[in-house]
Amino acid sequence: MPRFAQLVMGPAGSGKSTYCSTMVQHCAAINRSVQVVNLDPAAEYFNYPLMADIRELIEVDDVMEDDSLRFGPNGGLVFCMEYFAKNFDWLEDSLGHVEDDYILFDCPGQIELYTHLPVMKQLVEQLQQWEFRVCGVFLVDSQFMVESFKFISGVLAALSAMILLEIPQINIMTKMDLLSKKAKKEIEKYLDPDMYSVIEDSANILKSTVFKKLTKAICGLIDDYSMVRFLPYDHSDEESINIVLQHIDFAIQYGEDLEFKEPKENEEDKPATLDEYFQDQVDE
Repeated sequence: MPRFAQLVMGPAGSGKSTYCSTMVQHCAAINRSVQVVNLDPAAEYFNYPLMADIRELIEVDDVMEDDSLRFGPNGGLVFCMEYFAKNFDWLEDSLGHVEDDYILFDCPGQIELYTHLPVMKQLVEQLQQWEFRVCGVFLVDSQFMVESFKFISGVLAALSAMILLEIPQINIMTKMDLLSKKAKKEIEKYLDPDMYSVIEDSANILKSTVFKKLTKAICGLIDDYSMVRFLPYDHSDEESINIVLQHIDFAIQYGEDLEFKEPKENEEDKPATLDEYFQDQVDE
């Protein structure tokens, strides 16, 4: 039987550990078994149990304190991840061989891991060899995305991970509960964006003609191929958590043969399976 994995990615401060924590609590409430593996060698604290912790293998502080290496925080983290890639046998031993596992991998936030360094791609390929169906979950802080030019930067960061890893990816705007009512209304247009309207919004910000042309080309590429969309995520809203989990489960074909129930009052109108649910969403 296949095993299932989420690679929880995103910039530092985007809410990756909070996401893992709320997802573990939500799954426990609906009687689903979910484990978390920490892959951030610079992490300090977790309020949920870990199945495996990369800090048992290597820590950033130890690397930075090594006089022969002399790395700073960023270089130290990259060194740790490269060391990790050479020791996947440690991860295999930590994960064991239980069928039907569902594991969240809490990943570091350094953007270079998802642009040009091969570590995360190597991890995905190794997990697939271990019969994992892997979905990328890319988090961005919704407070960062309320302005058009910042939104474009967030889209490019998510897109870089999609291109590098070549796996199904769900992009999420986190911390929706921290937005004001006005900001929530403003950010709705960025969830499934019309990139050409984003160009118009940024027209007054970009003064250089060259950068305006570049921005137009990037937005046109994203819009023409429908490459990046976002789901809103409010960790205090069970329905928001459930919708995100349903999208991820559908992407990795989790529970295809299980009866599906969406937590709404009207049970009669609900589809029985994940496939039917998302087909209904497409039809609408």
